[in-house]
Parts: sequence; structure tokens; C-alpha cells
Amino acid sequence: MKQLILKRLLLGLFTMWIVSLMIFASTEILPGDVAESILGKEAPPDVIAAMRDRLGLDQPAYVRYAGWVSNLAKGDLGTSLGSGRDISLLVGPRLWNTIFLAGVTALIAVPLSVLLGIVAATKAGSFTDRSISLGTLLTISVPEFFLAALLVFFFAVKLGWFPAIPNVRPGQSFGAQLYSLFLPILTLTLAIMAHIARMTRNAILSVLSASYVEMAILKGVPRYQIIVLHALPNALSPIINVIALNLAYLISGVVIVETVFSYPGVARLMVDAVASRDIPLIQVCGLIFCATYVLLNLVADILSILSNPRLRSPK
Repeated sequence: MKQLILKRLLLGLFTMWIVSLMIFASTEILPGDVAESILGKEAPPDVIAAMRDRLGLDQPAYVRYAGWVSNLAKGDLGTSLGSGRDISLLVGPRLWNTIFLAGVTALIAVPLSVLLGIVAATKAGSFTDRSISLGTLLTISVPEFFLAALLVFFFAVKLGWFPAIPNVRPGQSFGAQLYSLFLPILTLTLAIMAHIARMTRNAILSVLSASYVEMAILKGVPRYQIIVLHALPNALSPIINVIALNLAYLISGVVIVETVFSYPGVARLMVDAVASRDIPLIQVCGLIFCATYVLLNLVADILSILSNPRLRSPK
């Protein structure tokens, strides 16, 4: 068990290193000169050369990469080229906003999705099952930007129930924050519910063909008890993995939602950094997204091992 977790952890660190190389390389091959984009095309050549020297752009790429990784290991995220501020001061509040939005969405979407999956599996083949399947297919098929636009049109423009642009400020009550973020939360909830609900339904139905389930059916155990007490615990592994993937998406894949609603999160910060060619900020945001996927996949692996006795005690 400990060796398996250690292997997963080492694999996660190796993945982080590979992704850091890819992020650094992708920022290196961006067209144009960073120093020139900061100072403007009309800047004198000597001023541009001085800026390149100050940013270390005259050094070989491997030297700059080694220095960047060394600073990250020390907790130094660097300085933003656009604002000149410490990147940790820029990322900190934005990261908290993204975590808050993702956390509230997860608390609503995950239990509701699992419940819908259980209901669909309990009523497999019925009108309820077909209705849930159709609804989840519709939410998967509609692009997020279009879904967000529809929700804004109906709930903000037509009905005027909720604000189209979230106005989250420090010191607001929790209820006021939820009211302000209702439309982004609803958009993200509809976006991830379908995947979790359908995986829950399919995982439970695949377990229902097992011999111990047939024995429970022959004994006259009600179907909902078979699903909740016997099938669901043995179908947790794929459900945990799809939940982890969707939670990682709530942190790193919400660029469209944060852009549509002008929400000050990390994804929106990265979009602004790309537009302004703020290379250090782009690299830090990319690493945050990578670390989120690696960490949540590691947690999902551990929970899957704990939920499966055959993996806990491999022969």
C-alpha cells in the first residue's frame, strides 16, 4: 500500500517536471521579443538590449530554466513583467476566488450528480432513466459559452433575478457571495453533472451483473438496497476518478466561464497574462493547473485503492 502510494507520488512529481519543461518551452517559442513587447516597437535598441539583460533573456534557455525551477523550489514565484509586482501577490487572491467558486460548485454538483446516477441505475430502462440520460446528454452537447449566455439572458436580462457580472468583494457575507455567483455556479454545475451522473449509472449497472447481486435479488432484497448497499461501494473506483477529473476541471478548465462572467480567477488571470506577454505569470498559472490535476489524481488513486480490497492487499 505505501509503496503504491509512493510510486503514484513519484509519478506525479515526474509529470510536474515534464509539464514544467513543456510550459517553459511553449513560452520560449512564442513569436516576437518579450523585451520589445514590453517597451514597444519604437524603443531604442540599447534600451531593448538593457531590458533583455535585466530579464536574463540573453542567457541560454537551459540556464534560465534551471534558475526558474530553482526559484520555484525556494518559494519564489518571480515578478510580473506587466505590473512589476510579486506574482504571489497577484495569484493569491485570484486562486482563492477560483477555489471558492470550484468548492461551492463541487458541494452542489457532486452529491446531486451521484444521486441522479443512482436514481437512473435504480430505474434502469424506465422513463426516469431516459429523462436523466436525455438531460445529461443535452448539457454535455451545449458549449459552455452558449449555456452561460442563455443563463445570463433568461435569469439576468429577462427576469432580472441574478446579476450577470459577479460582484464579489472582501467582507461580503457568504449568502451575498452565493447570490452574486449564482449564474457561474449554475453554469459549472450543469457542465460537470452529466459526466459524473452517467459514470455513476454505468458503473453501478456494470456491477449489477455480479453473482452476489443475483443472490441478493433471489433473496428478495429491494433493488434500491442492492444498489446503495452492495453495488455502489463496489463501483466507487471509476466514480471517484471521474469526480477527480471534474474537480480539476473546475480549477483549471474554467477559462470560458471566468471570461464570460468577468470573474477574477486564475484562468482569467492567465488569459490576461497571455495577452500582455507576461511570461513568468503564464508559467506560474500553468504550473498551478498542472499541480491541481496531479494532486487530485493522486487523491483519486489513493481513494480508489482504499475502496477496493483487492488493491489494498494485492497478491
